[in-house]
Amino acid sequence: MKSRLIALFALALSLALPAESAKRPNILFIFSDDHAPHAIGAYNGWLKSVNPTPEIDKLAKDGMTFEKSFCSNSICGPSRAVIMSGKHSHKNGFMNNGNSFDWNQQIFPKLLQKVGYQTAIYGKSHLKGKPQGFGDWAVLPGQGLYYNPDMIFADGKRRIDGHCTDVVTDLAVDWLKNKRKSGQPFMMMVQHKAPHRNWMPATRHLTLYHDIKIPEPATLFDRWEDNAPPARHQELEIDRHMDINYDLFVDLTPDFNQPASQKRQDRSAWRNLKRMTKEQLDAWYAAYKPKDAAFHKAKLKGKDLVRWKFQRYAKNYLRCVKGVDESVGRLRATLTELGLDDNTVVIYSSDQGFYIGDHGWYDKRWMYEESLLMPFVASWPGVTKPGSRNQHLIQNLDYAETFLEIAGAKIPGDMQGLSLVPLLKGENPDWRKAIYYHYYEYPSVHMVPRHYGIRTSRYKLMHFYQFGNEWELYDLKKDPDELTNLYGQTKHAKLTKRLKKQLTALQKRYGDDSDISEKPESWQKQVRPGE
Repeated sequence: MKSRLIALFALALSLALPAESAKRPNILFIFSDDHAPHAIGAYNGWLKSVNPTPEIDKLAKDGMTFEKSFCSNSICGPSRAVIMSGKHSHKNGFMNNGNSFDWNQQIFPKLLQKVGYQTAIYGKSHLKGKPQGFGDWAVLPGQGLYYNPDMIFADGKRRIDGHCTDVVTDLAVDWLKNKRKSGQPFMMMVQHKAPHRNWMPATRHLTLYHDIKIPEPATLFDRWEDNAPPARHQELEIDRHMDINYDLFVDLTPDFNQPASQKRQDRSAWRNLKRMTKEQLDAWYAAYKPKDAAFHKAKLKGKDLVRWKFQRYAKNYLRCVKGVDESVGRLRATLTELGLDDNTVVIYSSDQGFYIGDHGWYDKRWMYEESLLMPFVASWPGVTKPGSRNQHLIQNLDYAETFLEIAGAKIPGDMQGLSLVPLLKGENPDWRKAIYYHYYEYPSVHMVPRHYGIRTSRYKLMHFYQFGNEWELYDLKKDPDELTNLYGQTKHAKLTKRLKKQLTALQKRYGDDSDISEKPESWQKQVRPGE
């Protein structure tokens, strides 16, 4: 009888206390800048052969890889604003990097706090102003620097020595170990600067890949012959616009004083060298000076010079990726060390894709696939099937809703995305058939004009409305590199009409009436190629 009473008491106690699996999950959101999916092994792109991301690949093996993940506006600040608000750029008010985010508006971290979540953010915010909705934070001023960055804390700005990726990871690990309240669920955003331009790796990675040749993209020498005029009137070519000194570090020193090769030159690498320590500079010179000497000796021209520039750029880009990948491994190891791994949703993403020589370019902004695609890899122990891959069309518009549903919070009716929780659970719900895109930042760096468009599972229709009436249409199944513009062809008239109707419906659904009504001007008047 006594043993039976003890057993009943134990059962009652177990029912009164929630099991570990029943606790509300923690959320660790690791977010980088300009990390193209094809520079992640799990996405099986043309850079997979150099094994760029073993730690992110482990995350993919433990969770789900979304293969059709897209941004809504391919540029840093606006992408982050969409994630915070769950609304398209025209609704959250942050349409280009010149805007300032209204932190007083409804954003998901505030809603998580209301349901008892601890919130923290470290790294790149790029939204201006002091973050709201976070119990603890430290953010870079603007884009920030790679070496010995200043960080803005609630009590002021201070310099932290080290490489930015490591600095941000250190802050996140410290919060997990020393600032987090045990027993209370948390949502932490770890947002890296890397691999954003000017691609300055940590000293330990300066010679990574030095003895191999990075594979070239098939479209490295694309001449945009079948595109609308915008593709030929940009400023993001490796050939004409990537500066040998400021972008690729040839002969670059703190006292460098040569003029840049283009009007809108990013000089952040040169400025960063001025605040590097002697030890950092010594490592920098040891890595680059021998290669610079070999470059001068070779006296390359034409395609040979483009290929050299691509190799220098791609290696530095992937070296920066390596630091981010190590951060993912270190953060996951910390969760395991603290016994938090079984109840933490870990997500890796980036604000948009990037051109790593694709179409002869670097940077982002366009609605073409390489910059439209963004990684989204998620592990949810006990919920998401390990090693699974998803083909639904998702966007950064969906992140806020996903975080809220994971936390058991109500999703506001004015948010415009869809929660990914059903997909993470392996369900197959009725889902969107197309995604909507709108880019606004012109005139600006790289001179990519404003445009909007629609992408379905197979087709893409883009409208460059700023200069006349320029359209592009692609069949992504037959033409994944988007080399053949089908717009205007009679045999595709019905398809074009159908896609335009879908596009108009999406604009109406999302309330986008922001189409610029200014009088169209000619390309010749607005743009000087190669300026």
